[in-house]
Amino acid sequence: MKAVVIIGAGPAGIRAAQTLVAHGVRPVLLDEAARGGGQIYRRQPENFKRSAVKLYGFEARKASALHQTIDTLRGQLDYRPETLVWNAEDGALDTVHEGRASRLEFSRVIVATGATDRILPVSGWTLPGVYSLGAAQIALKFQGCAIGERVVFAGSGPLLYLVAYQYAKAGAKVLAVLDSSPFSAQARALPGLLSQPATLAKGIYYRSWLTAHGIPVHQGATLKRINGEQRVQSVDWSNAKGEHLLDCDAVAFAHGLRSETQLADLLGCEFAWNPLNRAWLPQRDPAGRSSVAEVYLAGDGAGIMGADAAEMAGERAALALLEDIGYLIPPKHPDHLERALQRIGEFRNGLERAFAFPEHWASETADEVMVCRCEEVLAGDIRQVVREGHWEINRVKAHCRIGMGRCQGRMCGAAAAEIIACESRRPVSDIGRLRAQAPIKPLPFGLEVEA
Repeated sequence: MKAVVIIGAGPAGIRAAQTLVAHGVRPVLLDEAARGGGQIYRRQPENFKRSAVKLYGFEARKASALHQTIDTLRGQLDYRPETLVWNAEDGALDTVHEGRASRLEFSRVIVATGATDRILPVSGWTLPGVYSLGAAQIALKFQGCAIGERVVFAGSGPLLYLVAYQYAKAGAKVLAVLDSSPFSAQARALPGLLSQPATLAKGIYYRSWLTAHGIPVHQGATLKRINGEQRVQSVDWSNAKGEHLLDCDAVAFAHGLRSETQLADLLGCEFAWNPLNRAWLPQRDPAGRSSVAEVYLAGDGAGIMGADAAEMAGERAALALLEDIGYLIPPKHPDHLERALQRIGEFRNGLERAFAFPEHWASETADEVMVCRCEEVLAGDIRQVVREGHWEINRVKAHCRIGMGRCQGRMCGAAAAEIIACESRRPVSDIGRLRAQAPIKPLPFGLEVEA
């Protein structure tokens, strides 16, 4: 009998599993991590003893509740941690676990793959000591260490302030926070953020705490260059007051998050341009149904909404799945979930205005900046292909190998699209999207294949 499968054991995946189990369905839950919780509620190794409050701050109660949920469910579902889903086709998922490759057929699948950092490269970003914000957070939560002794945080988005706060709270030396969004944009966006006052209050607290503890927060700041030879030694940055140099030994940066959509693409889901997320996203209805009958989408992998919305979306997608296989679901609760998600969506609109995308990045990025580190493609290489008459992103990929490396464009695709759009003088929505290719993530050599 083909399985009902959930991909991803973050907030969306765990709540989806809980909902299915509550209705008597035993799903298969696949997750890359060793322990469920996702990135936002990533669990430390079992032998680590930091308290939930120290790890998750204001979110400790939510994190503990989610962890307790998956621990309680383990005997009621087929939970497979440390399992990479690297391909999807013909009603089956190709997975790798402990060096063994296998294929899992499914009747229905909920894709809850989460998000990763949106990277806009700068000169020197490939130096040792440079991390994405998410990677810096993993080092702190999962490995109990800081990425350096004197750390600069740069970019934009709520995660910028959260990770800087978490580092400083843990005792790390945070030298500065360089936020590319101007204060004026955040002030203008404030009325739209008041729909979620508790979430807004937490963000204000993180910012205020940093300032109160002597950590400079610069808004309207642009990270220009990361300097060093064997590792990071300093950063050049600028704002309205001019150019600045700051000595440091580590940098964490990103400009918001981008959805992990590769599996939805391989599963055949239709995509559409989403101006709010500034990305191509798989289409879904308010219940989480995709354009493919047996595929459901939930959480940040289908659009950045945050952990609270991911939990609701996971539950709603599971209820939609149950409805579609014949379960009678009273409409009151699904309707309540959809209304709550709509309210969070309105807050998300305000958040995107507060942390505006740096439109100037592509035009100001020098030709010698490495965009695709896998294939060593420079910004100038991309521009040269555009000048030769190619502006659709897959054509550009074919000519200069941008996005052909190990990450399959997960790290460089968004930046490449911005450069192509700028050089061709077209809206970024016209550039197209990189087509997903298997394997969506690197595979180890010497895989054993199950018969």
